[in-house]
Amino acid sequence: MALKRFRSLRPILSVIRQSKIYEQSIKENVVPKRSFSTATTGEDTGTVAGQTVASERRGSVVTVAINRPEVRNAVNQETARRLLEELKAFDSDPDLNVAVLHGKGGNFCAGYDLKELANHTTSLKLEQDVTKGPGPMGPSRLQLSKPLIAAVSGFAVAGGLELALLADLRVVEESAVMGVFCRRFGVPLIDGGTVRLPQLIGLSRALDLILTGRPVGAQEALAYGLANRVVPDGQALQTALELAQQISSFPQQCLRADRSSAFYSCYGAPSFTQAMQYEWDHGVPVIQSEAVSGATKFTTGAGRGGKFF
Repeated sequence: MALKRFRSLRPILSVIRQSKIYEQSIKENVVPKRSFSTATTGEDTGTVAGQTVASERRGSVVTVAINRPEVRNAVNQETARRLLEELKAFDSDPDLNVAVLHGKGGNFCAGYDLKELANHTTSLKLEQDVTKGPGPMGPSRLQLSKPLIAAVSGFAVAGGLELALLADLRVVEESAVMGVFCRRFGVPLIDGGTVRLPQLIGLSRALDLILTGRPVGAQEALAYGLANRVVPDGQALQTALELAQQISSFPQQCLRADRSSAFYSCYGAPSFTQAMQYEWDHGVPVIQSEAVSGATKFTTGAGRGGKFF
């Protein structure tokens, strides 16, 4: 009898559990402070007590991890500052080619920390000019010059979804959940969600997610183009690292020129003609710096049959 009664309560308990998860998903704005970057140390700072962001350098690839697993990696002011500093350090380091952003403890990011918002309301300073200072989640306003890959596990919702949208590519685990969960709190998407999401998946699908706030599973995210790869649980980080190493192995001037042109055509070009001119202007210099040597390699047999080298 008791077992039957427990089974009848399971749907209710599930709703309560999800509600607690959703309440982590809220955001605020922050003001930058001095850099705490560890990107050049070559050490995994996740083992240091009190570190809210952990970075580890692996050759020309750096991993940046949100390290607040006790709150599903919800971002507070310190974490936002640290994320901004780590990704700015990556972008300015000539020895790093690709960064991988992930969360420790099974979740990517559940948005902004609601407790932080409730306890520090009087200290909030909102930077209205998006060209100055950080976004609410830290690095969300950056336009990186090099690729960023998000390794998504668990929840990537509200501001956490917007952090995932900052990445060029998203490797998503099978049980991961994405969504605009802040919809239920009346919190707007001010970390690029309304800008990047329609460009990635189209306006119609983006509005479906933005207006309803509903959860999106990995397979639907893949079908939408929100996820670039779906992998078994526990494998997102390793797959993202392998992808990063592959991207890092290519001639970088050419790769960055093509990447920059793609971004410009989506976000900055006022016309087709100007987008084409940008592509030409930034691509031609690469011919002498990288394409000629690449063509020479091909003539000697490298890369024949579509093989990567």
